[in-house]
Amino acid sequence: MDDKTIFQNPNVSTPNPQPEASGPLDEAPPPIQKSISSQENPFAPPTPEQVVQGGYSESENVYKPTSSEPLGSPPQSRLSFLSLGNIIKVFVGLLALFLIFLLVFKVIPGFFNKSKGEVTISYWGLWEDAPTMQTIISDFERENPDIKIKYSKQDIKQYREKLATRIPNGTGPDIFRFHNTWIPMFKNELLPMSSDVITNKEFANNFYPVAQKDLVKNGAIYGIPLAIDTLSMYVNADLFQAAGIAVPTNWQDFITASRQLTVKEENGRILTAGAALGTYDNITHAPDIVSLLLVQNGASLEDLGSTLKQTSDALSFYTSFATGNANVWDATLDPSILAFAKGSLAMYFGYSWDYFTIRAANPSLNFSVVPVPHLPGQNQTIASYWVEGVSSKSKHQKEAFLFMKYLAQKETEQKLYTAQAKTRLFGEPYARVDLAKSLQSSAIVSPFVLQAKDAVSSFFASDTFDSALNSQMNTYLGNAVRSILNDTSPQTAAETLANGVASVLAQYGK
Repeated sequence: MDDKTIFQNPNVSTPNPQPEASGPLDEAPPPIQKSISSQENPFAPPTPEQVVQGGYSESENVYKPTSSEPLGSPPQSRLSFLSLGNIIKVFVGLLALFLIFLLVFKVIPGFFNKSKGEVTISYWGLWEDAPTMQTIISDFERENPDIKIKYSKQDIKQYREKLATRIPNGTGPDIFRFHNTWIPMFKNELLPMSSDVITNKEFANNFYPVAQKDLVKNGAIYGIPLAIDTLSMYVNADLFQAAGIAVPTNWQDFITASRQLTVKEENGRILTAGAALGTYDNITHAPDIVSLLLVQNGASLEDLGSTLKQTSDALSFYTSFATGNANVWDATLDPSILAFAKGSLAMYFGYSWDYFTIRAANPSLNFSVVPVPHLPGQNQTIASYWVEGVSSKSKHQKEAFLFMKYLAQKETEQKLYTAQAKTRLFGEPYARVDLAKSLQSSAIVSPFVLQAKDAVSSFFASDTFDSALNSQMNTYLGNAVRSILNDTSPQTAAETLANGVASVLAQYGK
C-alpha cells in the first residue's frame, strides 16, 4: 500500500517493511575498513565488528536487525509524514482552499448578480387588473429572474393626490402611470429615461407626434405610452338611416345633420337630440370637445390671451347648439353618454373606453365610430392617454429602467393588447406608429388610431380626477361656457378664461 493510500485512510495498519540496510534507517552504515588492492570490495564477507553490531548472519547469509531496532517498525521518514501535526496542517490547508473556492465562485458572483426575487419593483397601474398585466410581467420576469414586478391596480379617485404624497416621502411606487398632461405637476417626481431605455430617435420613430410633444422636455423623455386614444364621434346608425342622411365629415354638414336629426315636442322639449354640444355639466367630455373646437379654430391652448378672437369664436360656436329655437341640446337632458346609450342622441363625442359603457348599457344599440368633423385643412383631434414613468425616488432605478425598456417594445404592446381583448371586445389602441396598420381592419378601433397622427393634447381634459391642473382648467372653462349661456358676451368670457388659464399654468411653472 503506497503513501497516498495511507494518507487518505489513516486507520489502515502499516505492513512490516523489509529492512533495506543495516542499522537504524536514520544512521549511515559503518564504513568497511578492509580493502583489496587499495579498493573497497563490496562483496567481501562482514568483519567481526559488523557481526557484533548486527546486520548480517554468516550461517543464514542474510541481514538481521540489531536488538535496538524493533521488528515491524516503518521507516522513520514515513512516520514523520503521518504525524498528527502534519495531518492537521494538511486538513487546514484544504479547508482554506475550499473557502477560497467558495468565495471566488459563489459569494462574489452572488454579490454582483443578486439571486432571484432579491429586487422587487413596485408598479402602480389604473385600468388593467393583475391577471391581465401578469401576462407581460411574467415574460419579463422569465427573462430577468433577478427582478420581481409587484403590480397594483389603483383607484383613479384621489390617485394623483396619493402619488403626490407617497413619492416624495419614499413610500410610493418605482413605476407609476400618469396622464399625458401631468408632467408639469410631477416634474420633480419623474426620472428622465436613460438612452439605454430608448433614444430620442427611437422615440420619434416609434411614437406619435403628440407623445413627443407631451413627454419629451428639454431633450429628455419622461414616459412610455402603452396606448393612445383620440376623441372620436359615435353615431346612431338607425337614426341616420331613418333620416336618410350621411354621416358628416365637416362642421357645416354637422350643423345641418344635427338639426335634421333633432326631434322636439310642440313646446320645444327635445325628445331626440341631434348632437351633444352647447352646455357643460351634462355633456360627457365637454372639456375635450371645447378643446377640439379651440384647436381647429387656431387658438393656442397654453396662451389663449394671444388668440382671443379664435377663442371667443370657438366658444360662440360651441354654445350655439344649446341656444335659440334651433337648439339641438339643452341642460335638461340626460348626460350625453346615457342619452346616446338610450338611443335618444344621434351624435356623441367620446373615447375608446366609452364603447364598453355604451355597449353594457344597451347591447342591442346599432352604432358606429367615425373621425370627428373638421374645418377645411384642420384635421386635428384631441388625444387623451396614460403613460408609464419611473419615480425619481426609486431605489431600484436600474431595474425599473430595464422594465421600461421592455414596455417600450413592439412585442410587449401586442401581448398587452391580446391580453386585454380576452376580457373585452378589443384592447387599448396601440401607442406605436408601426402597429397602426394591424388595427385598420377593425371598424371600431381604427378611428381612434388613424386620428392619432394629427392629435394634440389639452390641459382641458376630462376623467383624470386630478383635483389640480386639469380640474382647475376645467373649472375656468366651465365658467366660460355657463357665462355665455347666461348672456355674457363670448369676448368677455374668452378674456376671463385666458386670464384663468395663465394663472393656473403659472402655478406649475408653465
